[in-house]
Amino acid sequence: MPEISRFMPPATGRAWPPFAISVRHGPTLYVSGIGPMGPDGVPKDDFAAQFAIVLGHLQRALEEGGSDMRNILKANVLLTRAGDVAEMNRLYAEAFPADALPARTTCVVAALPVPEFLLEIECIAAVY
Repeated sequence: MPEISRFMPPATGRAWPPFAISVRHGPTLYVSGIGPMGPDGVPKDDFAAQFAIVLGHLQRALEEGGSDMRNILKANVLLTRAGDVAEMNRLYAEAFPADALPARTTCVVAALPVPEFLLEIECIAAVY
């Protein structure tokens, strides 16, 4: 049976809910939903700024788990405002190599656990 590795939040970071940032099982990495919590909090009502923070956190989680953006197999994007879908698609297309777009589900939800979050992204990635 393949080894399971759990990548936890840093001990010196802010208080986190009880979950691993990501879990690697064999050649697959499962990344938990990542929100836009920046060093100065959450940029209020600025979707592009929040997307950039999420992307940076996502890239670090992938690297820590042995993967990268090109190896994402499936992404789930949660948005709290339907009006952000077009901008999300534009920013998403800039973030992912055109020849390595993952499968994706996008949902507009009533709320996320942190009320200021406008989005959250989770994914499953291959590890090589």
